[in-house]
Amino acid sequence: MPHSTHQTNLQQRLLHPSSPSGLYHLPPAAADLVLLGDLTGRYATGSYSRLASDGRTLVLRGDRQGAAEHGHRITAAIACHVARAGGSVDQLMQLLMHPEHEGGRHTRTIALRSGQSRALDYIRRVWASASATIGTTVTLGSRHEAFEVLAALRDRIETTPWPGERGRTALRVLRAHLNFAEVAGGPVHHASERQTAEEAGISRTTLRAVYETVLKPGGWLRRLRAGHGRKGSTWYLDHGTVPSHRVPALLSRLWTTQFPPDPALEEWTTPETATTADIDSTVLARLMGHDAFAHHSLGSTALMIISALHARQAQTVGELVDTSSVSRATTYRTLQRLADHGLVHHTGETWALTPRALEGFGIHLPDSDTGHTAAPAQGWDEVAEQHGTRGIAARRKALHAIERAAYREALDRLAEHRSGAVVLVRDGRQVLVPAPRPDEIPSAWHAPDGHVLDPVTGLPAADWRVATDGRLILVTPADQRTYDELAAAHTQALSEWESTP
Repeated sequence: MPHSTHQTNLQQRLLHPSSPSGLYHLPPAAADLVLLGDLTGRYATGSYSRLASDGRTLVLRGDRQGAAEHGHRITAAIACHVARAGGSVDQLMQLLMHPEHEGGRHTRTIALRSGQSRALDYIRRVWASASATIGTTVTLGSRHEAFEVLAALRDRIETTPWPGERGRTALRVLRAHLNFAEVAGGPVHHASERQTAEEAGISRTTLRAVYETVLKPGGWLRRLRAGHGRKGSTWYLDHGTVPSHRVPALLSRLWTTQFPPDPALEEWTTPETATTADIDSTVLARLMGHDAFAHHSLGSTALMIISALHARQAQTVGELVDTSSVSRATTYRTLQRLADHGLVHHTGETWALTPRALEGFGIHLPDSDTGHTAAPAQGWDEVAEQHGTRGIAARRKALHAIERAAYREALDRLAEHRSGAVVLVRDGRQVLVPAPRPDEIPSAWHAPDGHVLDPVTGLPAADWRVATDGRLILVTPADQRTYDELAAAHTQALSEWESTP
């Protein structure tokens, strides 16, 4: 039976309402995965390599380990498709154990090596994990639904506390990814490290740190595919309910000047900041890339205070501690610095943004009718100048531009060596014509005696020759040997090779 006819029959059996599996709602892409396996290699990424103990270099897995990892990813993907289609674990078993379904090869291999019961237990574990995953995700059917999900994610970000300097930096990175997702129209978006660092106003080193210690472990962000060439990494903003934003315990400080709490004295019974926050992340997204909010300038703490005051004016210090997730002492210091720059003012115990505080960012505040006449806020460039951070964003972009240019130049050099050959059909046969290589020289450089003419002086070059295939070679003193000397060297090398145990 032809392969196309066989495939069509299998798809009809798999998708027909009267099929034994009953999975007539399975999409065509899922049916192809069940019937044909991973033809495009989508689930093979990372299966045949792993990070070494240093966390930087890659180590290749064995063929059997890589194939098992690849097969497990295919099995998990099929289980998710079946769970999303409303199927059952018995129907998943039928699909995976069918001898003609390539997507179930991994499961059938387990059955052959370890027995049928071991394979069925494996399917049940995969099914339980897939059901839990599908139960906490949302299927987006339109662009409008995608924007609703992003809006819900923004609300969740704005009401989640981000304590500590690392947490506030993670919020800047997460808000940068939310900007990219809003442009892309869904949680899946593309972004490079340099692009995200410029958007968040931080360095790439700090960016990697918050990726690995806060956002990825906390379930906020997932890298679906690493960037390569001119394409950035593919990211997914998780809009689930994983409320983890804390730094892992291994990264906490080991030394402290404070004594541990004494439960008998009821010390430290509650955290200093509340479990919910209230900030305007849109304001934060507009301000965070400016030099005035770099690490050694106003910093992320000022971003949180300004965002909290923009969400709700006239707050006391105690209220700001809760809404901005900033400690009380840091809140006092930050408010005083902002007041020195004419950005905030206080009336009694309440603090508010001055009417002209956010000029230059397209953010306007209603004029206060309390009779307060504060001096106009200083220019943002002047604030950055006072703290010595003016121009840091421009220098970062210039450095990134140089790195991108060098990287693209390296890619171009590699592409020159990987040019595809030309295939000609002559007399019914295919003739392979190699593509031009960078070491080929123009015919004008060829001298009659095989030397290479210098294009500047027009004189023959001393050590360069033109090979018989038209490529440029360098002749060294070691190459000046007679035929007998070459034959003797060849015989000696052959003898040494054959005598090697």
